Amino acid sequence: MHDHSQKQNETESETPAICLVGNPNVGKSAIFGLLTGRYVTVSNYPGTTVEITRGEAYIQKKKYQIIDTPGVNSLIPMSEDEKVTRDILLQKKSDTVVHVADSKNMKRSLFITIQLIEMGLPLVIDLNMRDEASSRGIDIDETALSEIFGLDVVSTIAVQKKGIHTLKKVAVRPRISNYRFNYDTHIEEYISKIEPLIPESCISRRSVALMVLSGDRTLKGWLLDNLSKEQISNIESYVNKAAEKYYEPLSSIISQKRLKAVEEIARKIIRKTTPQRKRLSGFFEEVTTHPAWGFPFLMVVLYLVYEFVGSFGAGTLVDFFEDVIFGEYLNPWAVKIVKAFMPVQLLQELLIGPYGVITMALTYAIAIILPITATFFIAFSIMEDSGYLPRLAAMLNKVFRIMGLNGKAVLPMVLGLGCDTMATLTTRILDTPKERLIVIILLALGVPCSAQLGVIIGMFGTQPVSAVLIWAGTLVAVIIFVGFISAKLLPGQRADFILELPPLRLPQFSNVLIKTLWRIEWYLKEAVPLFILGTLILFTADKLGIIPLAQKMASPVVVSVLGLPAEATESFIMGFLRRDYGAAGLFNLQKQGLLNTEQVVVSLVTITLFIPCIANLFMIVKEKGLKIAMLTGAFVFPFSIFVGGVLHRVLLMLKIFE
Repeated sequence: MHDHSQKQNETESETPAICLVGNPNVGKSAIFGLLTGRYVTVSNYPGTTVEITRGEAYIQKKKYQIIDTPGVNSLIPMSEDEKVTRDILLQKKSDTVVHVADSKNMKRSLFITIQLIEMGLPLVIDLNMRDEASSRGIDIDETALSEIFGLDVVSTIAVQKKGIHTLKKVAVRPRISNYRFNYDTHIEEYISKIEPLIPESCISRRSVALMVLSGDRTLKGWLLDNLSKEQISNIESYVNKAAEKYYEPLSSIISQKRLKAVEEIARKIIRKTTPQRKRLSGFFEEVTTHPAWGFPFLMVVLYLVYEFVGSFGAGTLVDFFEDVIFGEYLNPWAVKIVKAFMPVQLLQELLIGPYGVITMALTYAIAIILPITATFFIAFSIMEDSGYLPRLAAMLNKVFRIMGLNGKAVLPMVLGLGCDTMATLTTRILDTPKERLIVIILLALGVPCSAQLGVIIGMFGTQPVSAVLIWAGTLVAVIIFVGFISAKLLPGQRADFILELPPLRLPQFSNVLIKTLWRIEWYLKEAVPLFILGTLILFTADKLGIIPLAQKMASPVVVSVLGLPAEATESFIMGFLRRDYGAAGLFNLQKQGLLNTEQVVVSLVTITLFIPCIANLFMIVKEKGLKIAMLTGAFVFPFSIFVGGVLHRVLLMLKIFE
């Protein structure tokens, strides 16, 4: 076994590597997908929670390992994502680095290009999103850029699969650029003094010396592993002496020089033309972020999602799957087969009883949840692919500022509508520990994941619109209130952030289909085992008499405080294992006519605010430690019951649904 894994590692190291590097949101993942197809692996970079995607591609009959690195704004790391990308370039030999540049933001991209060239890496420049640049009246002279750097420059439009063949051709014959510019005399003097002391790596000593002079503390561990304390002391001495020559920080001096070089290159390669005027897309781009019209547009979008997921997904599709496929075919066949081949009563009940793996777990997971989740995934992919989600983030920026957050925080919150567990991981894009903790608390508290949200929309499909508005209004008010209080109580500061908006585009059918299928595959792998586990827990609890006992113990809370039937207790218990399982239980109670409109609203507000699912809790432990995870759970659980109880009393008093 050890020999096999050793051989595998040796084979991997022998396979030439192509590394994709670029700013965030430049289409690297799309390029990666077109190069590799489906055969990819996602794993955490050693010692971090940052995910790295690897895949294989055959180019000119030769196998290459393709690595999609996290997006960077600089290769002098300011975040863990940037450190991981820098470390990959520093420690892993790349046969080719493909710099994926955003054609409509060339200055920002060139800032990275210059740093990659300083590293002495074999490089190819890919100008992606050329269509978006043209629509904004930006034309880039590829030939001039190629001559300045002495590198191959290609253009791609990843979403339309254009230019990938050309990219493959140049990716296998990269060049090392001969472009060079000098810094101030003093900086050059200390680069030459530090360079000989720098250990050998996969990038040039000059580039590492510049990182050290810029005050890059993330290199310290690597330097300690490769140098003596005396050598490190000498390097630090040179850095201090260089810093004494300037009033400004060295990092600022180095950065300004690079920006000056970028400006000179940009002047030579960028030509401004008259933008292509597209009346319809221009109209929507203006409306989606307009302070007055943005919210009515959002209401229209939410209504369409509500109709598609709530009426079609939760109505038509669930009825077909539950009543026809499972009700008429799968479950009756399963009952016959189990009774014929399994004479033991207990095993029969385990598979086809009230808490059976087939009759409950698979029926819930596939007949009830899957159609709702799939339709929600389609709607979410369309909003994502069209460029509407960042515009939604920009529109809600002012609201988030009330909570001591900035526009960047909107993105994990929106991603939370996909999966709170993964959204908790993406809070790493936020700049301060305070912002990360506030968003983690808000995700755990009030952001329903896609599977749960799909079921919730499905339940509201048969209820009046006022029920949806009260549910949504309560959640928004709670999130803003808790965010505001957290911002006041937690120490720390909010960082500034400028949000860049991509243009609105018509979603590509193939992209939406691939994303939806990938998410459905993820749902089946992640959710179905937990549904089975949840059902086994219920089955065991039922046989041991725990469920009636739990219902009896929870009755004062569920019945008296929330005004719900005692049967809702098991939905809340299951909601901890997986949020959508809890919502699915409530969906079933509603179908049986056990919940009226007021109870539907109260139960859904409570289960949305309820304690985070077990996977999310583990992620909070991973990100913030056991103490924070336990404190989060200890706050969220009673708070959700309190809000549900208050809402129940208010709705009864106002007699809204009578």
